[in-house]
Amino acid sequence: MTDTAKVAGALTDLLAASHIAVLGDLPEMVASHADAVGLHGATFFLVDLQGKVLRQVTGRGPDAGEGGLRLAADGTVAGLAFQRVDLVLEPRRTADWGLLRWWVPIVDGVERLGVLRVDTADDDEAVHDALRNLASLVALLLLSKRSHSDSYARLIRTAPMNVAAEMQWHLTPPSAFAGRNCTVGAVSEPAYEVGGDAYDYAVSGDTLHLSVFDAMGHDATAGLTANIAVAACRNARRQGADLVETGQAVEDVLIEQFGVSRYVTGILAHLDMGTGRLRWINRGHHLPVLIRDGRWSSELRCPPAGPMGVGLRLPVTVCQEQLQPGDRVLFYTDGVVEARNGKGEQFGLERFVDFVMRHHAGRLTLHETLRRLTHAILTHHGGRLDDDATVLLAEWGDPDQGDLTP
Repeated sequence: MTDTAKVAGALTDLLAASHIAVLGDLPEMVASHADAVGLHGATFFLVDLQGKVLRQVTGRGPDAGEGGLRLAADGTVAGLAFQRVDLVLEPRRTADWGLLRWWVPIVDGVERLGVLRVDTADDDEAVHDALRNLASLVALLLLSKRSHSDSYARLIRTAPMNVAAEMQWHLTPPSAFAGRNCTVGAVSEPAYEVGGDAYDYAVSGDTLHLSVFDAMGHDATAGLTANIAVAACRNARRQGADLVETGQAVEDVLIEQFGVSRYVTGILAHLDMGTGRLRWINRGHHLPVLIRDGRWSSELRCPPAGPMGVGLRLPVTVCQEQLQPGDRVLFYTDGVVEARNGKGEQFGLERFVDFVMRHHAGRLTLHETLRRLTHAILTHHGGRLDDDATVLLAEWGDPDQGDLTP
């Protein structure tokens, strides 16, 4: 029988001990504190940038993962826990003392960081609560070390990263968010060579800010251009600028830095999280797509102004749409729909939207749908993209937000 009070005490002691720890110290610390209260052999794994591999954190080596296991995110029990965001019990007991082996998703908010493996003697609600609480604390500990840990960055990479991608990932917000009736998910590929694509989102009061940018080119300068666009966008909105003023601020900064030799297209949007009113401007970008009832879709029309950075001074129209509960809005860049297979066939807008709707109907979470979408796009293009592909998806009035956490 799991003693709830002792588990709470062990987790409190673990938190206290972690303040001056580094990432490499966590495996031993977590295992020893957990073992003292019947949560044996606690081991945790982090998911790579592309959501393909779960890598064990051992605390050894420059990446804190030397000698650790690598488990596929598809086709394994660990991957099932990651995909479902739920506790999964292995069908057979472990060889050591006949214990039960559990896999538990490690989640920060709704951002999936990896999975936790723990062996227990019992299977009851107290055990389940202890496993969830331990995984939640591990998530907080990982986040507290992530920002200053090269080991963390190295562990979640499976290939070398170019300079442009290094800049982008440093600036990019988490790929998953949920709160106040809204859910956001985002993905970018190629993860290790992304150049000119960028996305951003943030909450201010009752407003969810959303933006996606596509800078010209695919080199480090394109990455720098996209980074400047995101920084200028954040700077303007944090000073109270509206959508039109924010777009103009991005353009002014780009022209100041590059003249008219570099530009970005983009969609800038504000979603009222209380009412579902979506307002956006189109700066020469692909139109957003609305998915309603999981059954039909339509492009959200909005007269385009010129890209930001070319100084055309075209009129900017603020467009509006009243969302209904459960509506999903897709923002994307051209690399998503223009990816071609060996026959020269594009992935296409219809295939893109159909994929999202079909997987939503299958009751996958929004974030798992996007993970599988990027894999489908990469497979369609033979495993390597010629252009950046970014998707930013926002859902309002999500009735299943509770399913996003363990």
